[in-house]
Amino acid sequence: MQRPPLLHTENDTIVAIATSPGRGGIGVVRISGPQSPPIADAMLGRLPRARRAIYSEFLGADGIAIDRGIALYFPKPYSFTGEHVLELQGHGGPVVLDMLVNRVLELGARLARPGEFSERAFLNGKLDLAQAEAVADLIDSGSQAAARSAMRSLQGEFSRRVHRLVEAMISVRTYVEAAIDFPEEEVDFLGDQQITDAIDDLLAEIERVLASAQQGCLLRDGMRIVLAGPPNAGKSSLLNALAQVDRAIVSDTPGTTRDIVDQHIQIDGLPLHLLDTAGLRDAADDIEHQGVSRARAAMQQADRVLVVVDDSHGVDLQVLMTQLPPGVPATVVRNKIDLSGRKPGMDTTRAVTEVAISAKTGAGLVYLKRHLKQSMGYEIGGEPTFIARRRHLEALHLARERVLAGKQLLVDRRAGELLAEELRLAQQSLCEITGEFTSDDLLCRIFSAFCIGK
Repeated sequence: MQRPPLLHTENDTIVAIATSPGRGGIGVVRISGPQSPPIADAMLGRLPRARRAIYSEFLGADGIAIDRGIALYFPKPYSFTGEHVLELQGHGGPVVLDMLVNRVLELGARLARPGEFSERAFLNGKLDLAQAEAVADLIDSGSQAAARSAMRSLQGEFSRRVHRLVEAMISVRTYVEAAIDFPEEEVDFLGDQQITDAIDDLLAEIERVLASAQQGCLLRDGMRIVLAGPPNAGKSSLLNALAQVDRAIVSDTPGTTRDIVDQHIQIDGLPLHLLDTAGLRDAADDIEHQGVSRARAAMQQADRVLVVVDDSHGVDLQVLMTQLPPGVPATVVRNKIDLSGRKPGMDTTRAVTEVAISAKTGAGLVYLKRHLKQSMGYEIGGEPTFIARRRHLEALHLARERVLAGKQLLVDRRAGELLAEELRLAQQSLCEITGEFTSDDLLCRIFSAFCIGK
């Protein structure tokens, strides 16, 4: 159910440099809007044929060439934005590109806002909102897996699955509302098993889409892992071992880490944000006290806390675990098994999963990496997924809760009207993913985070 095309309320023409700032072999200036054809006439001396590249000089107001390169013209509606689009591909010097932009501004265009090209594509029905977001996610991809997933979303895979959910929901709503409209019939349509089965099928499909979206969100946002525990347990060594680089200072002196040390890594395409924190203990001075306070604050925002302990020394895990924020998932990492003699491995029989490793030798790291992927529901080599954002997950969660609430009302009270209302609200939540029902404030937040020129 794609959002119907909307007329753009602004008749102005926009321009921006579409390539990264700095020196480069090629620089692209992108122009979109009704003034694109006359701008082409003024700067090229002619309007290029549609979708045919021409080699031309790019002329200034005095008729002297600013640059020369390739020009492409895309007439509406057959362009990325759905408007007339002109692209000038010249040399990538910042001064030259600024001169070209200034010339376009002289001819009546204005500078584009961040994401305005993609915003116009959305408003003109060329992309739905999930696809438009995938444009930015493709540009910002932090791994090959994330890039492939963003491309699948841009090609419409996520949107198609959402549309199928909406169509299934409409089918159930139609049946329920028909039963409400004909109460005089002797047959109890609301008691028909067909409705319950259809709702169960709908919930199962929402769960499948939600599972794929959760993995897609992981690929986009990654996982925030905080390394916590007593001083001298090997937290910094573990960060270096996972990052495969000497990022944090390692010393036998307890309390070496005072501030938070962060490092971005990947495990089988899963981006991880590791934070090494100060050891949890009674601070010896004000600086260490601030470090411990920052460690506790970082743990509250973590997706998972790795509680690193020295396996060669006794430690009261029960007391240590009470220092963690409530509700944050935790894993105990028994480090230094090269000294304790414990075999590497993972123990899931305890209340908190324990992984035995040696950050120094690398023994057991494979178990820790596997555990991190499993704990976040990440499956390598599974069904290809699509990229997703947290707002998508929230919409899917809300849709599921609405359908569950409606089912309960049907079972307990045969409340057809209330079921129909819950299904309507669930459908609205799903349509917010693709942008059929979306507030202007949300659109502003989404597109303002794009880069200029896209």
